[in-house]
Amino acid sequence: MNPSESAQSIKNAARAAGFDWCGICPAVPPPGLERFHQWLASGYHGEMQWLENRRTAYANPQSVLEGARSIVMLALGYSSRPAAQASAGQGRVSRYAWGTRDYHDVIHQRLRWFRESVEKILPGATVRGVVDTAPLLEREFAVLAGLGWQGKNTLVLNRNAGSWFFLAALLVDVELEYDAPNQSDHCGTCRACLDACPTDAFVAPNLLDATRCISYLTIELRGPIPVELRQPMGDWVFGCDVCQDVCPWNRRAPETGVADFHPVDELNPIELGELFSLDDEEFRTRFRKTPLWRARRRGILRNAAIVLGNQAARDSIPALTLGLNDFEPLVRGASAWALGQIDDCNSALRERLDLETENEVIEEIRDALAASSVGTPATSTSPQGRRRE
Repeated sequence: MNPSESAQSIKNAARAAGFDWCGICPAVPPPGLERFHQWLASGYHGEMQWLENRRTAYANPQSVLEGARSIVMLALGYSSRPAAQASAGQGRVSRYAWGTRDYHDVIHQRLRWFRESVEKILPGATVRGVVDTAPLLEREFAVLAGLGWQGKNTLVLNRNAGSWFFLAALLVDVELEYDAPNQSDHCGTCRACLDACPTDAFVAPNLLDATRCISYLTIELRGPIPVELRQPMGDWVFGCDVCQDVCPWNRRAPETGVADFHPVDELNPIELGELFSLDDEEFRTRFRKTPLWRARRRGILRNAAIVLGNQAARDSIPALTLGLNDFEPLVRGASAWALGQIDDCNSALRERLDLETENEVIEEIRDALAASSVGTPATSTSPQGRRRE
């Protein structure tokens, strides 16, 4: 087959493997590489140190597949029913994590089917499929492959699908016919995503300070959440969808046909109090195959404590008292802050203070006691834990 026929056969195979959209672009250095380097230099990646460690690898797709000449960009939608509002004692979970399986597992399975088909279409070709773990700027290549434009919230937007989709890529060492890159920006003068962000994470259109993003804070950050960002987190316990929920283009997104992405009631929203009674093994059993496993038990309980503190409901005191005496210092510190937002919790805080040996937790407890004594939110000046790996 010639490059045009091969490209069409590959697109047919992508649909047969269960992907919703497919575009093909050359395996060239990504157009936004310099912008990515400036983003890293500004420290907006926080503790996502693997991005800095592999910065040179992002410069060329050859680092992902030696001899790569083409990149097949794939998209799989995950839009579903409208989000439910969280009541007291509940936390909201980002839409992509409402289902029963981690999207990596779902996409990798489809990628295997797709790869086998491509190897038959291109006998002798070397092929590699990746899902957001390789040093590849997928969003840049999605735009280059004509799948959409990069919106002001930095996500790829498609006129028919909005931004409710995952990206994956298949690299091949064969030249194919390429799709025209997207050259139109359909955001216009709209600022809905920028203005709606609770933590003011957007430095400018198309520029995100990840260290202020609720998704980063609740998933990637491994230490305490900075005090000034706790209340703006609201009731988000895992991820955040605010900038997508307000985007007008997402009104057009079709509902996913992938059963694994269909929401289960217990994750939309999630009951927080019961999480504090789970030990490591019980947490693993419940969440190991879901995206929530990414934050691990200590991260989810830290987030849950912050949400309960923001809600300041007295019904959450027993759960937060469990958290105050948890074996993880991170959970104890967040629970102390949360109890400081609720009246009449001083006895539990003082009791823990007599037992506590971790300096950061001691500071959290003292700040919580000081806050509760004057009826104002805690504003700790103690050092916060640094961000993850």
